[in-house]
Amino acid sequence: MSEGPRLLVFQHLDVEHPGIFREFLASDGIQWDAIELDRGEPIPDLKEYAGLWVMGGPMDVWEETSNPWLVDEKRAIKHAVQDLNLGYLGICLGHQLLASALGGDVAKGMPEIGVLPVQLNAAGQTSPYFSGLPATLDCLQWHGAEVTQIPPGATVLASSDKCEVQAMAVGEKAMSAQFHVEVTADTVPEWGAVPTYAQALDDALGAGALAGFQADVDVAMPEFNRCAKVLYDNWMRRVGLKNAHSEMEQA
Repeated sequence: MSEGPRLLVFQHLDVEHPGIFREFLASDGIQWDAIELDRGEPIPDLKEYAGLWVMGGPMDVWEETSNPWLVDEKRAIKHAVQDLNLGYLGICLGHQLLASALGGDVAKGMPEIGVLPVQLNAAGQTSPYFSGLPATLDCLQWHGAEVTQIPPGATVLASSDKCEVQAMAVGEKAMSAQFHVEVTADTVPEWGAVPTYAQALDDALGAGALAGFQADVDVAMPEFNRCAKVLYDNWMRRVGLKNAHSEMEQA
């Protein structure tokens, strides 16, 4: 009996993992391997995987001197998307790395931290990735850099007041989002313990803002998780790892 499809996950910090998506993967019986790039773990043969997820992290895409593994990571992302046509999902840094790897630009932007609205544009509202989701989403934001120029062939799917490229699609199977959809009850306290993130939070919202941020996230959590499941299912169907028949069997 052959092994089912397997996903590869690039992580850049141990607490920036697939979050709530881990529950969805387990329910679907999808195996996944996490590679912690910031710890020097090597990138395996991408041909062994059906998809690549790239999570967030405190570094910036241009910080290759202090994080030399970024060079190999970008090369791997380009290979996965352009050569192998793997399903790709990027979140926050993973969104920015997709743009950078494929010829787009990323730069410092206006920081966005908090539970903030993201608007789907016309392309986003008709995109299979966002099917079944409202035109305006309340999302967890925690970033200070942004995609300033999308790569060739990419389509912007969503924007916010401070960030024009909140989500994009590239080719047949690559999608990325600046905002976080993988949030769990542990996300804010775990990220708030990371010095870089804690400083960014204080700078954006004032000292001691973590408790209020957590309260906002607690209120929004049910909708965060509902939207995450819809987006996850949409992505899995889009890249061919899930279909209506298999979902009926699970039901």
